[in-house]
Amino acid sequence: MPKPMMSSEDILSETKLHDSLSRIRHVIIVMSGKGGVGKSTVSSNLAQALSLKGYQTGLMDLDITGPNIPKMFRIEDEKLYAKEDKLVPVSVPPSLSIMSMGFLLPDKDSAIMWRGPMKTSAIRQFIEDVEWGDLDYLIIDMPPGTGDEALSIVQLIPKADGVVIVTTPQDVAVLDSRKSITFASQANLPIIGLVENMSGFVCPHCGELTEIFGSGGGEKTAEDLKIRFLGRVPLEPGVAVSGDAGMPIVISDPDSKSAVAFNGIVDKIIKTVEKK
Repeated sequence: MPKPMMSSEDILSETKLHDSLSRIRHVIIVMSGKGGVGKSTVSSNLAQALSLKGYQTGLMDLDITGPNIPKMFRIEDEKLYAKEDKLVPVSVPPSLSIMSMGFLLPDKDSAIMWRGPMKTSAIRQFIEDVEWGDLDYLIIDMPPGTGDEALSIVQLIPKADGVVIVTTPQDVAVLDSRKSITFASQANLPIIGLVENMSGFVCPHCGELTEIFGSGGGEKTAEDLKIRFLGRVPLEPGVAVSGDAGMPIVISDPDSKSAVAFNGIVDKIIKTVEKK
């Protein structure tokens, strides 16, 4: 059966999508099997670390109903403006551009009550109607899970460089992370590796590490499924404090154990992606 002919609107949309993606060298998708594992914290610190290393970086917050990225950079009151029919993302020094549904809400308490097709339309517009410019890296902070939104995103960006899976050490989180790995494999997306977040609590007074959520579950999963283990990020009070204050820990406390871990993970991602 022949394929249906594309309308002029469809052709224009595909052209805009291609033109936008053609100016982005590398696309990294950050996803998790469930909420509450610190996926947005990981995304924001990875993006900020790439920016600090001199890369032109974009951070796209595609958690449509729970956009937390603006808060993590203290830019939730920023307003977007248009340039030549495209939205201009919010700039954060030294070389980071951020786009989030949070910038389009009338106030921070507004709820997004959209069904799947409206979310999919918004996701497409975030990619094709935003003036990202020339980027070295675009980090995509996905909504949790493997539902409609995740499927729409990977279909719109079929040539993403790969996926970073975020989990915590608990068995229930590791179980859900396995589903994300299966999702990525079935979507023919390369898996860059797995990050174990909240891997032990670092006492702010003595520096002792206490494994309150356990440890090693993520690394064991990576080993079992033969994917790369990118590293552990400990749970430090400074991570939450810096996030609430609008400054990722890689810039607010670069010598902390968490910041060192994030920078090590970024180095592995760069090496993997640039090598490919």
